[in-house]
Amino acid sequence: MTFGEKLKEARKEAGLSQDQLAEKLAVSRSAVAKWETGKGMPDVNNLKAMAELLDISLDYLLDEDEKISFHEVKEPINLDDYEKSGTCRDKKDAVVLAKFSDADAIYPLVRTKKMSKKEWLIDTFVFSAGTLQIADYLNDASAYYLVEKNKKQYLVNVTKDFITTSELGDKVDP
Repeated sequence: MTFGEKLKEARKEAGLSQDQLAEKLAVSRSAVAKWETGKGMPDVNNLKAMAELLDISLDYLLDEDEKISFHEVKEPINLDDYEKSGTCRDKKDAVVLAKFSDADAIYPLVRTKKMSKKEWLIDTFVFSAGTLQIADYLNDASAYYLVEKNKKQYLVNVTKDFITTSELGDKVDP
């Protein structure tokens, strides 16, 4: 039995409609429908919440004939071993280009801090615009990339000490 089939069965046993489950999980009904039809997977927080709400174990939900796998590889690096050259903006670009020299495409990603209205007002009117964004960047000065290789996509994070590669389960449009 697939994850979607187990979710649908557990939801019905709990006497909940898709709308009711979606409301309790603070997601859309279409998200629940997508999960039940096997066209998507909920995030870890939603998995935990639905297991508790439906009184079933995560093991039961996730144990299928075809195992769900989350591939993440974290490798130590020394940024000083890499040189900014050619199309590289910095040493972190050089790390990704060296690691994925045979990639079909590499897209640098821009990370922005999601601010509340209060933070936005403070950032706009109290500080020079962008101060909180800069502070957030200084707090986490890592670089993010979307890498496409052999019809698979990877989210790559490069920090001062590590390169972390996570295979994406769903395709994203660059």
